[in-house]
Amino acid sequence: MSSPNQNDDILELRNIHKSYDGLAVLRGVSLSAKPGTVTSIIGSSGSGKSTWLRCANLLETCQAGDIVFGGEPLRWHGEAEERRPANNAQVRALRQRIAMVFQQFNLWTHMTILDNVIEAPVTVLGKNREQMREIGRSLLAKVGIEDKADAWPAMLSGGQQQRAAIARALAMEPDVILLDEPTSALDPELEAEVVEVILQLARDGRTMIMVTHDMQLVRDISDQVIFLHEGQIEEQGESAQLFDAPKSPRLKQFLRSSITIDNKSAR
Repeated sequence: MSSPNQNDDILELRNIHKSYDGLAVLRGVSLSAKPGTVTSIIGSSGSGKSTWLRCANLLETCQAGDIVFGGEPLRWHGEAEERRPANNAQVRALRQRIAMVFQQFNLWTHMTILDNVIEAPVTVLGKNREQMREIGRSLLAKVGIEDKADAWPAMLSGGQQQRAAIARALAMEPDVILLDEPTSALDPELEAEVVEVILQLARDGRTMIMVTHDMQLVRDISDQVIFLHEGQIEEQGESAQLFDAPKSPRLKQFLRSSITIDNKSAR
């Protein structure tokens, strides 16, 4: 896969469909992201947000639609439930250049935090281990937990583990970072730690696609926001447009509910 041009879409998901046992979860949803932009996907639980994100790096296989990365469409064989990527080299290239940060951290419990950060670049990309240890420590410093490099995951708070997971994603030098509810497993105090790291990534010009319940974070960093409802795009646009002048009654209700929940949490 070729390197993306700064003016071109780095990642496109076109008309994506996904079903489970005949139940449609995604019904023809599309997005495009340019380098250095932040796209946030919002919506109620069960609307298909995380499934869409997982389709982007092939953790889930969509049954119809196109994935275009760096201008190159992913090739497929088969149809519907039998559909699979046709070129393993394309899959490897895509996964090496699109990093994922999960809700539940997914750190390897038998490795130190530093080893968690450097393992994929060493084993997948063939990077020099000693050089990566230096880089890994600098990435842990970037997310504010350099002093935890030799600790085990179980010794860290949830917020520290999520920051380690972000450092692990950065170690792959990805073109795109996918964040799947990166703060929802954390209490408010720990959530604030992770939010600050994500804000810094946005300030650094990282290309990100994020699913989150944190509407203030969405408003602060998003170049475009997509509101998903029952597997379809109900409304999308710039952050200010969606928050200040939503057109869809469903989006208006969703935002009212989200503000009410945030206000209760803040008490």
